[in-house]
Amino acid sequence: MTALVCENKLLSTSHLTKTYKDYRAVDEVSMTINKGDIYGFIGKNGAGKTTFIRLLTRLIEKGSGNIQYSTREEIKIGAVIEGPVCYPYLSAKDNLKYYAIQMNIKEKNRINEVLEFVGLANTGRKPFKDFSLGMKQRLGLALAILNNPEFLILDEPINGLDPQGIVEIREIILRLNQEFGTTVLISSHILSELSMLATRYGIINDGKLVKELTASELEQECQQHIVLETSDSQQTIDILTASGYKVRSEQNVITLKEKDSSMPKISKLLFDHGIYILRFYSEEENLEDYYLDLINRGAGHA
Repeated sequence: MTALVCENKLLSTSHLTKTYKDYRAVDEVSMTINKGDIYGFIGKNGAGKTTFIRLLTRLIEKGSGNIQYSTREEIKIGAVIEGPVCYPYLSAKDNLKYYAIQMNIKEKNRINEVLEFVGLANTGRKPFKDFSLGMKQRLGLALAILNNPEFLILDEPINGLDPQGIVEIREIILRLNQEFGTTVLISSHILSELSMLATRYGIINDGKLVKELTASELEQECQQHIVLETSDSQQTIDILTASGYKVRSEQNVITLKEKDSSMPKISKLLFDHGIYILRFYSEEENLEDYYLDLINRGAGHA
């Protein structure tokens, strides 16, 4: 499925920072999310994802920097952060009734609509404590969309789910985006799943936003590469770099973007310098490979 993409800015942050004592959990993050994005927010545990999300939802106070939503001061936001908070002995419907009162939602059919949308319409009086993990995550989504939010923030929504549960949550998110134009920010470390959803990505490491890119830009970055092993790795790197090739190296294995690479030309170039190719092959990166390579290279700010 192709998610809805729109170029109108919904959210921007400018040098957003949060410091705890001497530790910067979020370090001058400047991010842009456009209306209609499914924005995949990527980072290892402790990278700053949840702290950044708490800043966006104003659950914690920022240290410095700015958060600007659209052209207005406030927009309707729904969020599930670190799992849904529900009353264990109440049913799905009664939990939603309670939160609807807190949100001053008076639409008579809204609760039934939301339960139907997330696939919990037939849970009856079953209490939340007896729900499966997938059901709990779907009820969390139901709570988050109860007020028809323009912007939905989901912190690790598929963490711990089985394959069927992951597919169910993915389909709900895509429907929200495609049918209702909901802009979604998803933080996750399950990168293969994000690659099936996201239209744009932001990669955070040690509190810093390392990179922002669109899905199409990621696809270009992850095109096939030529991988070389030669008789002299360091000299190979020096020769190829001096000749204008984009090269990276790890443990004596040299990688070149295939679109920049012509094996006959490279072979001759190296042979003329007394370098022999021991092995070469072609491979294609995925999102996980790209992320790990970016972090390992210690990339600068986006």
